[in-house]
Amino acid sequence: MNEQQQTLWQFMAQQSDKLLMQTLQHISLTFISLIIAVLIGLPLGIFIARRKAFSGPVLGIAGILQTIPSIALLGFMIPLLGIGPKPAIVALLLYALLPIIRNTYTGISCVDGSVKEAAIAMGMSGWQLLFKVELPLAMPVILAGIRTATVINVGVATLASYIAAGGLGEFIFGGISLNNTNMILAGAIPAALLAILFDFLLSLLQKLNRKKLKMATRVLPAVLVVMACFYFVPSAYGSKLTAGFTPEFMGRQDGNLGLQSKYGLKIHTIVISDAVMYKAAFEKELDVISGYSTDGRLKAYDLVVLDDDKKIFPPYYAAPIVRDDALKKFPELEPTLNLLAGKINDSIMTDLNYRTDYLHQSPDRVAKDFLVAHHLLKPAGRGSAGIVRIGSKIFGEQYILASMYSMLIKGYTNYDVATKTGLGGTKICFDALTNNQIDLYPEYTGTGLLAILKPSPQQINAVTGNKEKTYNYVKSQFEKRYQIKWLYPIGFNNAYALMMRRKQATQLGVKSISDLKQYLETK
Repeated sequence: MNEQQQTLWQFMAQQSDKLLMQTLQHISLTFISLIIAVLIGLPLGIFIARRKAFSGPVLGIAGILQTIPSIALLGFMIPLLGIGPKPAIVALLLYALLPIIRNTYTGISCVDGSVKEAAIAMGMSGWQLLFKVELPLAMPVILAGIRTATVINVGVATLASYIAAGGLGEFIFGGISLNNTNMILAGAIPAALLAILFDFLLSLLQKLNRKKLKMATRVLPAVLVVMACFYFVPSAYGSKLTAGFTPEFMGRQDGNLGLQSKYGLKIHTIVISDAVMYKAAFEKELDVISGYSTDGRLKAYDLVVLDDDKKIFPPYYAAPIVRDDALKKFPELEPTLNLLAGKINDSIMTDLNYRTDYLHQSPDRVAKDFLVAHHLLKPAGRGSAGIVRIGSKIFGEQYILASMYSMLIKGYTNYDVATKTGLGGTKICFDALTNNQIDLYPEYTGTGLLAILKPSPQQINAVTGNKEKTYNYVKSQFEKRYQIKWLYPIGFNNAYALMMRRKQATQLGVKSISDLKQYLETK
């Protein structure tokens, strides 16, 4: 049953076990980080309310942490804490600190001075003043800050799946990559409901009297221990190796589903973003990863591709895809884009990716150097005949190709270019193309076949035998269904691949996926 036939509720019922696990992970991430943030933020708020000279620096630092983009903050955590729940929890608690500290400081500072004076006149000590007067009066404001922090954490926790911490983000980002609306909604709807539910429960907490509130707070340590055990107790999975697969790879027939059905591969698997999985493999936190055959980090981290001896990975030849109406609007566009046809093979693309992924050279520089070396670069024209909008997905190779096409269009035509790069996964790019938000972007034949067209298994088997069959099928079907044209292939095949550290693969005697399966069964 494909996505068009399957309703959202049928999909969620089918994936109920996985959805439940991810929801529990999401709740655990949210509350572990929130409770720790309260334990840190509440005393800090009290301290700066007592020592107002420190309020500016403390609130300023908390505010700066709040402005750091979520992905960047998670990335900063990895070198310190590795991958998994630990860096995610630390990042989330840092995001939760500002509203907790600020509301604690505001709530205590706004307690009527005459009330405090009366309490002191009655002989109350500083601690008695705090616990019997200031905190009870400030509690509605403090709880409002905790509610805000909770809603923030529920949303940001979806990004935890990027660093193998689980949660509902696995469904969301897998759905974006796979062009699967049901998968996106299966993650997004529970996340939104969790935010609403937690906010409602905390609103009830605000209405409790002091005695009941004290009883409720005593439950928090037990909750923290249970959730920590859920996350940190070692898995009982018997595999001695750990694989890191992207959300997209987990849900594809030419991915984890194919590894299980065709190879019978059973390996302990965690879901992780391709942005960090190569480094995780290099640092020995992962043993096997789902990479891309022309990725520059293969070279950078000395990884080896395992032979796909049962051929579950179809051809992934790259080519620009353009809407028919854009080709009519810009008649010089097609021959200009085809200047790259056949010019970049696998080894060249791997080297170009290495320069951006590992040497950190800008995609524009890498693109320009290539065009100069192949005598394809011309000075930009005036660009007065219209604007061509180029999109790309969110990884280095796509940025390089978008830069190349931009320079070619400016040099060989009188068109100007607007680039909309980093659009995320397949669904975002393809929707932008079909909705007339962009005119073209680089795509891959295997992705066009499996993630967009989604033909029957029989049709997939019929056309994935060689690259020409795959290309001709997607070309004809895209034209028929979407009025989108596949131009000539660029030349390289960026297929999915399983990878290991070269030294480890040699030590274990693993050269192919079948070898990996045999090793796992015998060890």
